[in-house]
Amino acid sequence: MTESSNHELANRMAELARTVATPRRVDDVLSDVTTEAKKLIPGVDAAGVLLIGKGGKFDSVGVTSELPHQLDELQMKYHEGPCVQAALDELIVRSDDFRSEERWPRYSAAAVELGVFSGLSFKLYTSSQTAGALNLFAFEPNVFDAEAETIGAVLAAHAAAAIMASRQSEQLESALSTRDRIGQAKGIIMERYDVDDVAAFDMLRKLSQDSNTRLSEVAARVIETRGK
Repeated sequence: MTESSNHELANRMAELARTVATPRRVDDVLSDVTTEAKKLIPGVDAAGVLLIGKGGKFDSVGVTSELPHQLDELQMKYHEGPCVQAALDELIVRSDDFRSEERWPRYSAAAVELGVFSGLSFKLYTSSQTAGALNLFAFEPNVFDAEAETIGAVLAAHAAAAIMASRQSEQLESALSTRDRIGQAKGIIMERYDVDDVAAFDMLRKLSQDSNTRLSEVAARVIETRGK
């Protein structure tokens, strides 16, 4: 890379880092990442992020056109392809020419029919709930090289950071909501049975254990009885 292109890359990476650190919708951050991929990596004609959930449910997000979604559908249909392989297994998956690709014969033939000849995919993360990959596509063969892999890996790191930040925020909101429900249920029990907060919590915990039901669900049921 030339000095000027290195400088441009550094500036754009710094800007992306700021967008990840700023509270925003994860879809907006991923759209920024895929847009930057088209700008920074020569030959990229389309980009997107594939998220695969339990049971094979998938989402195409941050797409720069309809094409990545079409390719994701093909991979889910055939249960093969570079994006799936990157999301579930390998860190970086590259195909220089789908016309001669032997790893995913059905997907590759379908991709060529759509005019796609090269692909480059990066694992974002894999958890017990979801797997994800950043995927780049080109209408020409032999487009991607080691430099493209390096830049793409940095972009994938930003995308992964945005997704993980979103998941952590959702988990925190869920935890706070659960805490609030348990607090409300304790208050109802304290008022109804004239007990202190320790005894009220013990009653909730015993109900949870006896019914083999999560504490938050028991609390929700107690709240529903208020006024009855």
